[in-house]
Amino acid sequence: MQGTARSERGQALSAFVVVTVIALLLIAGLVVDGGRKSAADRRAELTAAAAARSAADTTAAHRQAGRRPDAGAAIAAARAVIAAEPGMQGSVHLAADGRVRVTTSTTVETVLLSLIGIATLRGDGSADAQLYD
Repeated sequence: MQGTARSERGQALSAFVVVTVIALLLIAGLVVDGGRKSAADRRAELTAAAAARSAADTTAAHRQAGRRPDAGAAIAAARAVIAAEPGMQGSVHLAADGRVRVTTSTTVETVLLSLIGIATLRGDGSADAQLYD
């Protein structure tokens, strides 16, 4: 009888260890891959801001001269900034109120969350710049 009780105790301990190891891997995955997603968000946000700033800078001379800026040149400048960033996708839109709106996104591969089927995480960013009033 004593051998059976000892055997069952070992099985219960083994199950506890397996569950604990899996939980620790998931927590580590959230920490590591969460940091990678945060970095992807930051990179997308910085790229969107740089693209919006480039659009505004391209039209600065026209605005200072009191002329309406060339919206096509501004959009092209913003798209060039996005295209120069590897793995970055984005869009540039000119609103009726003279604002240029840049949205960007990128993906990063996961390190530990891929063990549970999450292979990539997406980072997003956006920025606005006023081209004219």
